[in-house]
Amino acid sequence: MGSWAAAMTPAGAADTVSGQGFTDTTLRQVAHLSVGGDSVRIRISNDYGTTPLVVGQVTVGPGAAGAAVAPQQLQTVTFEGSPSVTIPAGAEWVSDPVPLDVADDSDLVVSMYLPGPTGPATVHSLGQATSYQASGDATSSATEAFAPLDTSRYFLEGVDVTTVARGSVVFFGDSITDGYASSIDENLRYPDQVADRLLDRPDRRECGVLNAGISGNRVLTDAGTAGVSALARFEDDVIDQTAVRSVVLLEGINDIGRTAGALEPEELIAVYQQFIERAHDHGIRVIGATITPYEGAGYYSEDGEADRQAVNEWIRTSGEFDDVVDFDAAVRDPQNPSQIRPDFDPGDHLHPNDAGYAAMAATVDLKEICSR
Repeated sequence: MGSWAAAMTPAGAADTVSGQGFTDTTLRQVAHLSVGGDSVRIRISNDYGTTPLVVGQVTVGPGAAGAAVAPQQLQTVTFEGSPSVTIPAGAEWVSDPVPLDVADDSDLVVSMYLPGPTGPATVHSLGQATSYQASGDATSSATEAFAPLDTSRYFLEGVDVTTVARGSVVFFGDSITDGYASSIDENLRYPDQVADRLLDRPDRRECGVLNAGISGNRVLTDAGTAGVSALARFEDDVIDQTAVRSVVLLEGINDIGRTAGALEPEELIAVYQQFIERAHDHGIRVIGATITPYEGAGYYSEDGEADRQAVNEWIRTSGEFDDVVDFDAAVRDPQNPSQIRPDFDPGDHLHPNDAGYAAMAATVDLKEICSR
């Protein structure tokens, strides 16, 4: 089942790290697992690559802090029995299972040697976690070989584990799900904090948590480096994940804000209905989340606020979702309901801070996402 995920997007401009790609480089990336298990496999994406991606060597090992991992704990990852793999442009690859005990709520260090040149890199830009790089094949090297790169994810889109837990829940959305404004390397996005709550349950009642948020993503419109539309990526980022039981849907504020009220609420609602139907075809429950306040944000408008209210009313009252989580009520200012609470506002009047994400996580009904 899925324990960790990152939704992938096309590379940035030619002068960015993702736009330039990598040559003779080892990337070391830290995936913070929700649930542990006794074996792991990784998922590598070349979805937005323009040429085949050659992966020369990959190792995994339990993390300590930063890029640290004891060399004797590193395990070689294989792909159909081979230590290397070539992934065609536009494709993904799932590794063989690697026997490795990993704990709940723990870090898995993934080191990937890329002989390159890779060309533009498939990327998750808002990783909110430090990634590292080293020259040459350093997949078996200690920490000192690596230097910080940035806080994005490259090519690594998922980690599955074998476990007795019930399955996984996908949190599908935009920058609020992605954890914009949360503390770097602290794993305080709201899905992370839901994962912490789930781990308080007995092993067989746990669920893995997969974050499929993309900063800037929109429901109806492709947004370049913010990814294809939510409608287009729903299959890949939700249905094709491993052992999914439910999805929490929080997306639409960028469509509302970027169109300044020109968007009709019915347009978003029609896509939500598509999500519900497509998920139900695969036995996946859909939890609708109300859209959070945004008055004061750069793209706020009164017409857009009217659209937000109309969409939220439908989410709350239509009865079409399997359950509803009211994130709007969780973070809005009681004195000014169209605004986020001041103590949850990092200053942009749109994204919650760590405390705001905690309030969102506390609102999620664990039985609805993980028990039914």
